[in-house]
Amino acid sequence: MRVLLIGAGGYVGSAVAERLTAEGHEVVALARPGSTRPAVPFERRFGDLKVPASLTAAVTADIDGVIHAGTPTGDARMDAAAITALTSPMHGTIRPFVYTSSVWVLGAAGEQAADENSRTDPIPIVGYRPEIEEQVLALTDNGIRATVLRPGNVHGHGGGSPALLVEWARKAGVPRVVGNSAARWPMVHVDDLADLYVKVLTQAPARTVWHGVAEPAVPARELAAGAGRAAGVTGDVRVWPLEEAAQDLGKQFAEALALDQNVSAENARTRLEWKPRELDAVSDVRVGSYRS
Repeated sequence: MRVLLIGAGGYVGSAVAERLTAEGHEVVALARPGSTRPAVPFERRFGDLKVPASLTAAVTADIDGVIHAGTPTGDARMDAAAITALTSPMHGTIRPFVYTSSVWVLGAAGEQAADENSRTDPIPIVGYRPEIEEQVLALTDNGIRATVLRPGNVHGHGGGSPALLVEWARKAGVPRVVGNSAARWPMVHVDDLADLYVKVLTQAPARTVWHGVAEPAVPARELAAGAGRAAGVTGDVRVWPLEEAAQDLGKQFAEALALDQNVSAENARTRLEWKPRELDAVSDVRVGSYRS
């Protein structure tokens, strides 16, 4: 397939691009006009999520599918307009469109692990995302194979959320977690997540939601302890009070990092035969890609 990839230069997007290429697909990267980011080794088309007409122009007849792994603008109307612009040339073609959401739309953990049928209860940082998810899934009525992928907290290659834990440990001289010592994070290695993107793009039925989670509920304290080891600091894990963390990180992001979740991705494992193979999150942080 010839795939237009929004976010090809980002942490997750670059892994998706690599996986697509390894599977024999051709990546076409959407880049912002005047972008100073390093050039990606793919054909580039220029467009801006804040300029809908530029997105429509990028989805030409030779594009077989679109993956939206770009960073949301933070504006509900703008993000909705971007979805409309990206998909309007795809009406009636049955071409796949994969939209990236987040497990944060599920809110705090309940008694059981949340699956794709669980109701959404989004925290403020992703407050309008369920509406965008519904918009995407409704595109099925327009003849598009529309799907939603909700990644968990991503790790691997020294990036993602664990990189923050390592940075905080170095700064404070002790391992730290934000706000909630009992918080659990659904985790996924970026390379396993990239594999799931390709499976969703090529195999998933229309109007479906998928969770990109390899480990449903990893204690943030264990990740922070591993981050301390990676940073070369000792001591017990300390709680960084939410109010203090919010001053450095912003209130909404700090709340997200304090969120306790338990999220299942059994659907992807059984229906798409997704098999995460990479190092688990705690081992990756302790002795893997995050070591100094």
